[in-house]
Amino acid sequence: MQTEFEFELPKGYVDANGDLHRQGTMRLATAADEILPMRDPRVQQNSGYLTIILLSRVITKLGTLSTINTRVIEGLFTMDLAYLQDMYQRINLSELPHYQVKCPHCEREFEVPLDFLLS
Repeated sequence: MQTEFEFELPKGYVDANGDLHRQGTMRLATAADEILPMRDPRVQQNSGYLTIILLSRVITKLGTLSTINTRVIEGLFTMDLAYLQDMYQRINLSELPHYQVKCPHCEREFEVPLDFLLS
């Protein structure tokens, strides 16, 4: 089972020295990655900050940076943040469970994916 995925940012992160970092690695999220940030006061004040914390936890490498933290993620260009959000969704939700269902009208059987994000 693959647990780490390489990526290349469309624009790249520019650090304080002006160095550009585009290649990185993201790992699969754990339950703790999803749950623990909910206790963070920044998330409690602004739910949009959850993405920043999640990505700072699951991105294990970005160029030659020694640490990936929320400041790095905050410093990403919008296009790169959107790219990483999409990647997070694709690698963590790529194998949704399916239910076998039967149409009550035509009795045709088919699979329906269970999407935990829909409300």
